[in-house]
Amino acid sequence: MLLEMTIRNLAVIESVHLHFRKGFHVLTGETGAGKSIIIDALTLVAGGRSSADLVRYGSDKSSIEALFHIESGHPVWTTLEELGIEADSEEHLIIRREITAQGKSTSRINGQMVNLAGLKSVGAWLVNIHGQHEHQSLFHVDEHINWLDLFGEAEIGPLKSEYGKAYLTYSGIRKSLKELEATSKKSLQMLDLYRFQVEEISSAQLKLGEDESLLEEKRILANAEKLYQNAADSYDSLSGAGTGLTTISKVMQKIEDIAALDPIKLQSVLEQVQNAYYQLEDAAYQLRDYRDDIEFNPTRLEFIEQRLHTMAALRRKYGESIADILEYLKKVQHELDMIENKDEKLQELQKQENQAVQNLRKHAKSLSEKRQQVAGKLAGEIVAELRDLHMEKTQFKVQIKFNEEACGASGADEVEFLISANPGEPLRSLSKIASGGEISRVMLALKSIFARVDRIPVLVFDEVDTGVSGRAAQAIAEKMSRLSRDCQVFSITHLPQVACMADAHYLIHKTNDGKRTFTHVDDLSAEGRTHELARMLGGVEVTGTTLQHAQEMLDLADVKKGSL
Repeated sequence: MLLEMTIRNLAVIESVHLHFRKGFHVLTGETGAGKSIIIDALTLVAGGRSSADLVRYGSDKSSIEALFHIESGHPVWTTLEELGIEADSEEHLIIRREITAQGKSTSRINGQMVNLAGLKSVGAWLVNIHGQHEHQSLFHVDEHINWLDLFGEAEIGPLKSEYGKAYLTYSGIRKSLKELEATSKKSLQMLDLYRFQVEEISSAQLKLGEDESLLEEKRILANAEKLYQNAADSYDSLSGAGTGLTTISKVMQKIEDIAALDPIKLQSVLEQVQNAYYQLEDAAYQLRDYRDDIEFNPTRLEFIEQRLHTMAALRRKYGESIADILEYLKKVQHELDMIENKDEKLQELQKQENQAVQNLRKHAKSLSEKRQQVAGKLAGEIVAELRDLHMEKTQFKVQIKFNEEACGASGADEVEFLISANPGEPLRSLSKIASGGEISRVMLALKSIFARVDRIPVLVFDEVDTGVSGRAAQAIAEKMSRLSRDCQVFSITHLPQVACMADAHYLIHKTNDGKRTFTHVDDLSAEGRTHELARMLGGVEVTGTTLQHAQEMLDLADVKKGSL
């Protein structure tokens, strides 16, 4: 759930800090007070598009910070892990979005920078915003199949997984066929070119890392004389008579003599000189061995230079490194094989394709049959929800058209939600409902069902009760209240029937100091709720009668919520 949200310098909001709780929240206020800005802030938190126009005039930037508490095991944690974002052990999630006056946007999740695509993938699991004219995926026909599959995940999921494997196999064969068909159109001169390139690269017998090792060997061979002379001179200086080790040996003998007389002060000095002597002696032996092993081999040096020249020539043609050249060789060998053996390969791939198509259609049919079963259950639940919303005569159908000739990534089904809101009217596409009140109630029915399966913790309704009144308005209010038991519900509303059913009521209003306009958000007390509800009932003037009526509505709402 959403615990807190801080908004700074967003449109006419200078600074607002809000605390939220479980249940049903309503936001009310006069038209133009800035209620939609709260929704804009949540949209930005969920990865919505930003604009410099959202930054309050005169400010360098606007910022929105939201604190969520999400239970362990929620899918959002998997998304965060895929993005490389760490989460604390208390299951808290902090999202911060900043927008500069120049229009630049930055986002952070738990303090870690994230791009807009990453923020959207996280926000999709946290907030679902639905407006009067923003029907989102529930009203996009292409998405209906996904909602059906989500509703029937337990039954459809295993079959969909098996179909997915079959589709992956089929897609791989189709890709190979397309490659082969494209290859068969290439001219014979490409065949000659590929053969030449394969021969040129293969004959070089390249090995990964060979160029680095040859460069190292070349450096040693080219400087063999210098290496030998310096190693020999160093060895002679250390081990020759009257030099290095001889001198230190004499010093060591003298210290041994006096250390025997004053061991307390000189024993440690003796040990240091002895250690130095033995280390230098060992170094001298190593220098001698190194000198003796130095190879003077002009023939080998010439071979290395020629080999490096060959590699350089190949790099100019086929890639910047040996790895790139070998990768290119692999690609050309594949192309050459496709051209030289295209007829045999084409015949084999066509045979594999036929088998894959039959297997794919078999899985598509099983998947479609299961979807048909689940579709009936979904339609039944939606009709039951619509009855609660005083749409008793409504018919709803999940139409599935199966076409085995059109197997796609999700199967061979075209799924569409159809509805008839009035007796005698034919079933039509859900997206073609004309009445705003009907749209609101159908949407609420669908949300009530899917809120139990999509696990999105925050559901926002932006004036979806527009065009609704009377019993329908009361039914919507009760449905939102029940829905808030499964998720946190926010609603911008002008209807007192909806506002009185809320568990938390926020009043959005404006003030003006003569120079600037400021939007404020007040978390209303019991008395404040009564007064605001009276305003919604009576308009500008609040009277004793409207106050009494408002209090009665709140009292009745408390009773009703207790019985839901």
